[in-house]
Amino acid sequence: MHDENDLEAFLDELRGALGERSVKTGEDVSDDYSHDEALTAEWRRPVAVAFPTTTEQVSTIARLASLHGVPIVARGSGTGLSGGAVPVPGSLVVTFEEMNEIIEIDEANHVAVVQPGVTLAALDQALAEVGFVYPVFPGELGSSLGGNVATNAGGMRAVKYGVTRHQVLGLEFVLAGGDIMRSGGKYVKSSSGYDLVQLIIGSEGTLALVTEVTLRIYPRPGYSTTMLVPFASLASISNAVPELLGTGVTPLVLEYMDAVGLSAMSARVGFELGVGDAIKNAAKAYLFVILEANSPSTLDSETETFSELLLELGALDVFLLSEPSATKLLEAREGAFWVSKALGANDLVDVVVPRAEIPAYLERVNAIAADSESFISAAGHVGDGNIHFSIFQPDETKRYEVIREMLDFGLALGGSISAEHGIGSEKRKYLLELEDSDKLELMRRIKAAFDPQGILNPGKVI
Repeated sequence: MHDENDLEAFLDELRGALGERSVKTGEDVSDDYSHDEALTAEWRRPVAVAFPTTTEQVSTIARLASLHGVPIVARGSGTGLSGGAVPVPGSLVVTFEEMNEIIEIDEANHVAVVQPGVTLAALDQALAEVGFVYPVFPGELGSSLGGNVATNAGGMRAVKYGVTRHQVLGLEFVLAGGDIMRSGGKYVKSSSGYDLVQLIIGSEGTLALVTEVTLRIYPRPGYSTTMLVPFASLASISNAVPELLGTGVTPLVLEYMDAVGLSAMSARVGFELGVGDAIKNAAKAYLFVILEANSPSTLDSETETFSELLLELGALDVFLLSEPSATKLLEAREGAFWVSKALGANDLVDVVVPRAEIPAYLERVNAIAADSESFISAAGHVGDGNIHFSIFQPDETKRYEVIREMLDFGLALGGSISAEHGIGSEKRKYLLELEDSDKLELMRRIKAAFDPQGILNPGKVI
């Protein structure tokens, strides 16, 4: 964008193509479009917000933005935690909230086809009515499928079902110049050239604008049980996880929460842990386990297997929760971010390491916290090696050093900087400093092939 005349010309063409009501500027742009949920990102108002309802309109937006050199920032529900949807100076936010149609639920092929603005809550409700489930559960049912694709969202069910990239079979997407393309479809395997679907998943809107998603869906299991399992040490939990997963019973949820974090999460939703004072005082950490099955007998057998093994592995006890209590505990775990935010956390880290390296990693994090006089609370998807840390360190320089050291050690153990939140703008500096330079250069060349002008979510990822 070169001057105000260029801007007005662009906006006039955009209104002409989409209609006056589908393009908002100035005071008509809500503050919601100036940020996502990242704790450290600077809020910034875009020059305009576009509300497309069709793929053709998205194509027109991209074509006009390319002609005028206007940066595009794609937005789903704004629930991201890394600044991926924060506008850059002079940018147009393209929100997909009105592209929210569930196009098809294909029960024969176990597939759902949705627009990117469909939320997980809306999809779950529609699938429940026909006995199916979409298994990715990142902890925020208000998040959109487009946003989930952009960040390769994971969550608590990843230990059993994997993450978003394991569930997406096909995409329709728009390139920076406006070209509409499809890749993948209602089939589960293909060996026909480069996999563009997997390349776009996790690219955070920097390669293309996703306008349709084809998803795997599964028959919904009819029975489940929830366990809350206290341990006297984190090491005991870390050592227990490989044994639990070696039983042949794959839990739906296998979560770790430190005692301090669980207490704060539970207080937020009014959930009483229901453990005696002796165990509560001895417990340093908890496992939160959900098992699911298609029959009561199978569930009973697997619950017994897990319970006996947990006690053998050092659990202080195994509490089987009633359905209301299980729902409350799940709500408490889902609200971990809001607890951290309310308590004044200064940043979040979602590093992932190989599962067997969790004890060594957490020991190092505890040492980093002590050496830097920081408080670091942890909870996470221990079944897949992904731990979420809330960093309480108000000194910006010291906090940067703490996070850099945490991420550097995670990489040294064979891990990755972000498991599911994405890089966005807020983890970009760490990626550029710590990741292999040749790999980064290859990423830049891929970005240039998809988006030669660099107008798609500039300043994010690389």
